[in-house]
Amino acid sequence: MPSLDARGVASLLREYAQRTALRGGNPYRAKAYSRAADGLAALAVPLGVLVAEDRLTEIPGVGDAIADIITKVHKTGSHPSLEKLRKEIPEGVLEMLAVPGLRPEKVLRLYKDLGIASLAELEGAAKDDRIKKAKGLGAALQTKILQNLAIAKSGEGRLHLHRAAALLEHALDSIRNARPELERATFAGDFRRGCELVGDLAIVAEAAKPDKTSTPPADGLQIRVSDRKHFGAALLFATGSATHIEQLQALAAEKRMRLEPDGLHKGRTLIASEEAEIYRALGLPFIDPELREGRGEIEAALKGKLPKLVTDQDLRGILHCHTDASDGTETLETMAKATRQRGFEYFGVADHSKSAHYAGGLSVEQIAQQHREADRLNKRFGKDFRILKGIESDILADGSLDYDDDVLERFDFVVASIHGRFKLDRKAQTQRLLRAISDPHTTIIGHMTGRQLQRRPSYEIDVEKVLRACAKHDVVVEINAHPWRLDLDWRWHQAALEFGCMLSINPDAHSIPELDHMHWGVEMARKGGVSADRVLNAMTLAEITRYFRQKRRSLARAA
Repeated sequence: MPSLDARGVASLLREYAQRTALRGGNPYRAKAYSRAADGLAALAVPLGVLVAEDRLTEIPGVGDAIADIITKVHKTGSHPSLEKLRKEIPEGVLEMLAVPGLRPEKVLRLYKDLGIASLAELEGAAKDDRIKKAKGLGAALQTKILQNLAIAKSGEGRLHLHRAAALLEHALDSIRNARPELERATFAGDFRRGCELVGDLAIVAEAAKPDKTSTPPADGLQIRVSDRKHFGAALLFATGSATHIEQLQALAAEKRMRLEPDGLHKGRTLIASEEAEIYRALGLPFIDPELREGRGEIEAALKGKLPKLVTDQDLRGILHCHTDASDGTETLETMAKATRQRGFEYFGVADHSKSAHYAGGLSVEQIAQQHREADRLNKRFGKDFRILKGIESDILADGSLDYDDDVLERFDFVVASIHGRFKLDRKAQTQRLLRAISDPHTTIIGHMTGRQLQRRPSYEIDVEKVLRACAKHDVVVEINAHPWRLDLDWRWHQAALEFGCMLSINPDAHSIPELDHMHWGVEMARKGGVSADRVLNAMTLAEITRYFRQKRRSLARAA
């Protein structure tokens, strides 16, 4: 039997992970197999080379034990332990593990008690009310299944942006070590476009003399090799999206040109082969990769109305962060210093409020203590850096914030967020947010729709009505940069801008490494067409201090 390539081994390793999870026991074992499968999917060299050279442990997530499993599966196409597990559970049952919130033990109950053995059967049983009648399962689980089936179908095989970044970085390192004939390499595909979930891991590389017969794509990663002359065109096509490329080709045809994977042609002559040259020859300015979704960017470019997109360097400070006073891992001082070391001018602490018992929300006494600590540290930091005093105040079911006015007035800014009662109907949930927005103490609406990518859908709200209210009441809309959230969805950013909203790119950091989530928020803002002048924390320390001071004065006048 021929040996399996990396993609085939990764598939079996994911199956191994799923069957191990259904077996029960140590949950970390199944997760380890899944991480190793992701690492295999991003290999830049054939798996057989790593097996032959005993280098499997170089793959992210692969230790000695998993390396032995990979070797066996690669050589034989299976593994004795996997074959044993296959006899216990039908293959279709594994599909149900893709439904967010459906834990392995519940999947097992659904199979054993109700005989449900596939995703299609699960959907049918939920729609027929069979699940809510089953002992130990119930109506709540049935509702969750119906809500999350769409996520299971839409997110299949896609990686969160930060996870794709780690795998692609490893792939680049592997390419540099294993294929020195490739002179440069860069990311492409939907990762380069800044998509929140990444389906294709793609790299474009340059070689002096690319030989398609001797340099095929690696087992688990798309590597497109081009010579220097055609590198830009190859990168353009590998980046996509398909709709954007089709629209460029239509524009080229209108101008009696042809856009092909090797460049832009007029008659028999190649007139442009670099990305910027191709756009320029078509009468367009360079269109940033994040905008290339076929959503009106070409029309905007033709009219000279493309935005100058915000960059990481535009951000001057960080807002909405947590410390060990609530559910963070570090002290206020440690988080502030880490923020300062990253070159920012201010750190906006926003620990959880008193209603968030699950997250150690702050009592009024703890708020006073934190503010004294912030004052002490600010004296030490001097004029060039400042801790801004904020809170992430829970929006209660009726839309009120969970502190009295006299407490809320003590903060520089208030992030108002929903953390419970997600199942209110659309009208009630919208009214809940509208009341919170109308509260004059609210500065920012945090993670507006409550989504968690591939885990939990957005709660039902009238997003347009909420955005219009934010503009009316001068409430900033958060772009939550946590890679599991990335909320507000970039598809709503243009509407927010058109209504007159300001946005704030916030990491929702609970630890020092999570401060760097800011980058993913910037990616989402760029994808949504946001420029720096519409981003709150692109303001300097002096500007944002003045902004918050004016908001408090308006509050005082209203009182």
